Amino acid sequence: MALDGTLLRQIKHELEGCLLNARVDKIHQISREEMVFILRLPQPSPDGARTVKLYLSAGADSPRIHLTSASFENPKAPPMFCMLLRKHLGSAKLVALRQIGLDRILHLIFETRNEMGDLVQLTLAIEIMGRHSNIILIDEDGRVIDSIKRIDDTMSSVRPILPGVHYTLPPAQDKLNLIESTPEQIEQRLRSGKDTPLSKALLAAIQGVSPIVCREIANYVFNGDDCVVSQMTPNHFDRLRFFTARVIDMAKNYTGTPTSVIDARKKPVDFSFMDIHQYGGMMFTRTYDTYSHLLDDFYTQRDSIQRMRHRSADLLKILANTSDRIARKLSLQQKELADCSDREKWKIYGDLINANLYSLQKGDRSATLVNFYDENQTEITIPLDPRKTPSQNAQKYYGEYRKADTAEKKLRELIAQGQQEAEYIDSVFDALTRAQTNDELTAIRAELVEQGYLRRKGPAAKKGKEPKLSPKRYRSDDGFTILVGRNNVQNDQLTLKEAHGRDVWFHTKNIPGSHTVVLSEGREVPDSTLHQAAILAAVNSKAADSSQVPVDYTLIKNVKKPRGAKPGMVIYVSYQTAYVTPDLELEKRLLVE
Repeated sequence: MALDGTLLRQIKHELEGCLLNARVDKIHQISREEMVFILRLPQPSPDGARTVKLYLSAGADSPRIHLTSASFENPKAPPMFCMLLRKHLGSAKLVALRQIGLDRILHLIFETRNEMGDLVQLTLAIEIMGRHSNIILIDEDGRVIDSIKRIDDTMSSVRPILPGVHYTLPPAQDKLNLIESTPEQIEQRLRSGKDTPLSKALLAAIQGVSPIVCREIANYVFNGDDCVVSQMTPNHFDRLRFFTARVIDMAKNYTGTPTSVIDARKKPVDFSFMDIHQYGGMMFTRTYDTYSHLLDDFYTQRDSIQRMRHRSADLLKILANTSDRIARKLSLQQKELADCSDREKWKIYGDLINANLYSLQKGDRSATLVNFYDENQTEITIPLDPRKTPSQNAQKYYGEYRKADTAEKKLRELIAQGQQEAEYIDSVFDALTRAQTNDELTAIRAELVEQGYLRRKGPAAKKGKEPKLSPKRYRSDDGFTILVGRNNVQNDQLTLKEAHGRDVWFHTKNIPGSHTVVLSEGREVPDSTLHQAAILAAVNSKAADSSQVPVDYTLIKNVKKPRGAKPGMVIYVSYQTAYVTPDLELEKRLLVE
């Protein structure tokens, strides 16, 4: 994803429409690389708001500027850069926004009074350049007052950013400015890169466009492909000129559409100022009313996913290590079980020795005897311990037989337990990957503590108060309530305690997933609701990205929990199986809470 120069131009236009002549009310530095300006509007906004929050980030993975509705926790002690901005920009008026060409650099011009009471203009530059992103305060003489990231000579000999240093723009790139160029000029520039894929050639030739825009142009030109420039026909160049003219018009006249791209799991993938069609049915798009709303929603979702991934990292590691340990143990046990398959041989050896005691004596190292268990009466050579009598050798082999027989029974039991434990860990992992809130993570952590996979934290290791979680609640088009468990403990609660009577239970066949229950309320559940419930069971499972997922369903009375089974583990009889394809749009539409 990339906030390109053209999208920044759209944001600038959007901010100019509502922020000009707004005054700085408060300034907060919420993290090492993030700022929030609270601006008092000259006129109330259409929704009646008198103030707005302007968010600025110089983070390497998410540099940006936009209005935000999010709430932030401010540090107890403001950092030095924040104190400096408050000193220089407190009560300042935002009088202009300037973009440098189509570079990802936006200058916010503030009008304020200096210590002498004179009216001056200060510039707050936000440079959106990946790991080189920065927020810089510049005086009216063009010198740096300070920056959120200081860049000295050891970090950059070309462009240091330090207090007192004259502010200079980054070195210009030899690219065509999108809004100042014609489709013909772009075509001419592209013809020099004949062996380069069109999308990459566009990226190298045009200033202000991100990879997703370049791929979208190539997608249109080649009807879904991305071929090299040398393979382009006159028809391709005609299509290129037509589409680049549309992109230029959108960029120049602010006629684009704030659009985000999300995957099947609702994870934000990318965004742009134009409609995106390059992913076909693999991705979905969502449009917004403003670019600020787009960026605010996009990064809020992405950051939430990243925070959840970070907070669940220790659990994922524990589950992965546990799964590996179980797999290694099962492998060893299965090898030992295979060795036990020879136990009948030890019994035969004992029987043959006992049948031929008369012909054997102590000190023999082997005995070649007729195997009367073989219909062909073949001879078999049996190793003997010369220190033992023939009878003792026979008893030794009988002992090996009994030992192997006992071991086989025990190993089969241990292997079954190991396989059940592996299934349980897989189900916990599935629930963890689908967890979306801190309460869900806490509940999974409590479950692992209860099952002995985690130690309980705290000085006295007391059982803490677990969060109150409710199952996911859906309503079918026929008006039936459908409940879906969020974790194994809740699956047990839902299936074994809350469901009853003629409620219908669903679960993906031999696939980790949530228990799903249709509450019948004494009514006959129609096929349409059964079908929708099966889809919800598939969506809330490890097979959410698959198709034709088998889902078993039966009346709740047919579902039992074996004694001593892990949370979420049940057995069921008299079931039917439906094959459905997970539908995230249906899941979103039916979701109540």
